[in-house]
Amino acid sequence: MASNNAVVPQAREALNRYKMEAANEVGVSLKQGYNGDLTSKQAGSIGGQMVKKMIQQVESGMSGGKF
Repeated sequence: MASNNAVVPQAREALNRYKMEAANEVGVSLKQGYNGDLTSKQAGSIGGQMVKKMIQQVESGMSGGKF
C-alpha cells in the first residue's frame, strides 16, 4: 500500500517550495496548509507547471537537487 510519507524528509519541504514557485508562475495564490478552495483548473495549472519545469530541468541536465 502506498504511503504519503516522504522517504527523504527534506523532499516534502523542497516539493512544497517547488509547488509555491509553480503557483506563482501561473498566477494562483496558495496559502500554507489547506488549499481545498482551489478550482480544478487552478490546481491543474499548478500541477501542469510543476511537470513542465521538471521536464525542462531534466532535458537541460540540471535536475540535480532542485526538487
